[in-house]
Amino acid sequence: MKKHLIKVVLSCAVVMGGFSSCKNSSSSKNVSRATGWKINAKEGGFQYNSDFKEQETPPGTVFVEGGTFTKGKVQDDIMHDWNNTPTQQHVQSFYMDETEVTNVMYLEYLDYLKEVYPPDNPNYANIYKGALPDTLVWRNRLGFNETMTNNYLRHPAYAEYPVVGVNWVQATQYAEWRTDRVNEVMLEREGYLAEDTKYKVLNGELDGTFSTEAYLNNPESVYGGEIDSLQGKQKQDSINAFAKRSSGIIMPAYRLPTETEWEYAAQALVGTREYNNYRGRKKYPWEGDYTRNGQRVGRGDQLANFKQGKGDYGGIAGWSDDGADITGEVKSYKPNDFGLYDMAGNVNEWVADVYRPIVDDEISDFNYYRGNVFMKKAIGEDGKVEILEDNIVYDTLPNGKIVAVNLPGEIKEVPVTEEETYLRTNFDKSDNRGFRDGDPGSSRFFSRFSDEEDNQRMYDSPKHKVERNDEGELVRQYDESNYRTSLINNEVRVYKGGSWRDRAYWLDPAQRRYLPQYMATDDIGFRCAMSRVGSKSRTKKTVRHKKAR
Repeated sequence: MKKHLIKVVLSCAVVMGGFSSCKNSSSSKNVSRATGWKINAKEGGFQYNSDFKEQETPPGTVFVEGGTFTKGKVQDDIMHDWNNTPTQQHVQSFYMDETEVTNVMYLEYLDYLKEVYPPDNPNYANIYKGALPDTLVWRNRLGFNETMTNNYLRHPAYAEYPVVGVNWVQATQYAEWRTDRVNEVMLEREGYLAEDTKYKVLNGELDGTFSTEAYLNNPESVYGGEIDSLQGKQKQDSINAFAKRSSGIIMPAYRLPTETEWEYAAQALVGTREYNNYRGRKKYPWEGDYTRNGQRVGRGDQLANFKQGKGDYGGIAGWSDDGADITGEVKSYKPNDFGLYDMAGNVNEWVADVYRPIVDDEISDFNYYRGNVFMKKAIGEDGKVEILEDNIVYDTLPNGKIVAVNLPGEIKEVPVTEEETYLRTNFDKSDNRGFRDGDPGSSRFFSRFSDEEDNQRMYDSPKHKVERNDEGELVRQYDESNYRTSLINNEVRVYKGGSWRDRAYWLDPAQRRYLPQYMATDDIGFRCAMSRVGSKSRTKKTVRHKKAR
C-alpha cells in the first residue's frame, strides 16, 4: 500500500519544470488540462482569453433565447397561398434589434459614408449614392404625399420612425458597416486601439478605414497601414498587440435575421405556457386573438399600427385611434415577451431568406435558412489575404441603381471551389439558394423547359438585363418571352410582419410575402440580428450527477 502512495505522489510532482501539480494542472484556468503548459505566459506560447464569461449583449439589441416552435400558419389559409405550411423547427439563441432601424440610425450610416468616401471623388461617387433610400416610394399617382417625400428621411420630427425606401441589398450593407463600427468601439474600450481612433477616420486624419475581417486576418492593413501608431495600451505587451478571435473581444457580424429567427422572435413563446400556443396557435406577437388591449390598464387600445379598414389607417381621431396614419415612432406600443417592439405592424421587415413556397424541413429543421452562398477569402501570391483598396466593385441592380459590392479596405471574397467541396457530404457547391427547389436536380422534368438556358433553373421568371455602358448610360434589355409563369428566382427575398398599409391578417408572424431584393417600398423596413456564441442561455445551467451508491 505504501509503495502505491509513493507512485501517486511522484506522478504528481514537478517534472522538468513544466507541471506545477496535479491539482493546479487541472483546476487553474491558466494551465492547460491537455499538456500542463502555461496559458497566457509572458514568456510566450499559447494565448487565449481564459477569463471569458459570455457574449456581451450588442448595442441596440435584446437577447432571444432559442428553442423549438411551430413555424408556419395553423389557422385557415384564406388567401390559399399554401406557402407557410406548419413545420416544427429549432432555433439557436441570438440577439435582435429591439426596434426597427430608424431614420436617425440610418442617417448616421449615410453621414459616415459621405465623410469617409466623398461623393465628389470619382472613385467613390456611387458609394454614398448607392446607399441612399428611395424617398420617391412615398409618391402616389392619386395621392398627395410630397410632405413625406421631402421630409420623412431627414427631418428630426421623423428621427425615431423606421427607415423605409431601403431595399434588401442596402439593408445587408448597412449591417456589414454596423459590424465594423461596433467592433471599433470594442477594440478601443479594451485597449487594442487608441481612444477616439474612429473619429480620426471621419476627420480625414487617416486615409484608410477599419474592416473587422481585415483586422482579424491582416491587422497591419487596416487604417491604410497606419495601425502601429494607433494601438492602445495593449501594445505594451507585444504578445497581445492585436486582438484575435480567441481574445473574445470581436463580436460576430450584424446581419438580417433569418425568416425562422424572425418568426420565432415575433411569436415570443417564452411568455406563455399554454399548449395551443406552443403548437403554433398564437395568432399575434401578443396574447389573445384580438388587436386591442384586453387588460384593465389601456383596455381597448390598439396593440399595433395597421390599416383597420378601407380608408381607415388610424381610426377615429381622439377616440378609437392607433396613434399613427403612416408609420409611427418606434416603441409606441408594448413590446412582446422578448422585449421586441413592433414585430407586428408599423412596417414590414426584410429577412435574409430567398423566397420559396415550400420550407424543406425534411432536409433541415435546425436553424432553417435558404440563401447560403458559401465564400472564402481570396489569398494572394504572397500567401496573405487580398485587401481591396481603391479597387471598388460596383453592381448595377435591375432597376438601374448602382451599389458598391465592397468598400475600400475589405477582404476580397471568392466562391468556394471543388477543392473545398471534394468528398464533402454537407455541401457540394458555393451557391445553395436553389438547393432542392430550383436547381436542375430539384425536378424530374427540368429538361422539358423551352431552351437550354432555362434548363439551369426551375422557376422560369423573366430574365432582364440592365447595365451601364462606358458613358454611364443605362442600357435595358427586357425579357420579351410570353411564356414566363413565375416571378420567383434567387433574387427575391422574404418580408414579414405587416405594416401601416396592411390589414390585421398580415400581422400574424407566420405570414410571408416576397419582393425582388433590389426593390424598395414605403412600408418595408428592417432590423438587424446577431448570432450568439457559447451557451444557449445567459444563465448557464449545470447538471450535477450524483454518484451511484
